[in-house]
Amino acid sequence: QVQLVESGGGSVQAGGSLTLSCAASIYTTSINSYMAWFRQAPGKEREGVATINTGRVTTYYADSVKGRFTISQDIVKGTVYLQMNSLQVEDTAIYYCAARPRGVDWTLAAASFDIWGQGTQVTVSL
Repeated sequence: QVQLVESGGGSVQAGGSLTLSCAASIYTTSINSYMAWFRQAPGKEREGVATINTGRVTTYYADSVKGRFTISQDIVKGTVYLQMNSLQVEDTAIYYCAARPRGVDWTLAAASFDIWGQGTQVTVSL
């Protein structure tokens, strides 16, 4: 069973930057394999933020983060990253890494992802 471990969360002022990391015990590179970042704020549903096709190395973003966040991967390290710039108070949430080893098309629906990390807290203050 693949295990995902997130790191890099913390507290930052609005306008600042953070980079999250997600290390996978087994990292699959395939045109059907997707890694993604989700977030969940208190009282809100889990929201897909960004996803990457690990074989094609193509990316897709939620409108709320487009132009500010960048998802990337390091195959050698078996790690996916989320670079977050121009952070806003509304970005405060627990951020989760997720894997979808047998995907067909792009999606940021949480129900489509099979494997999840434990989450890392990101807090943005004024």
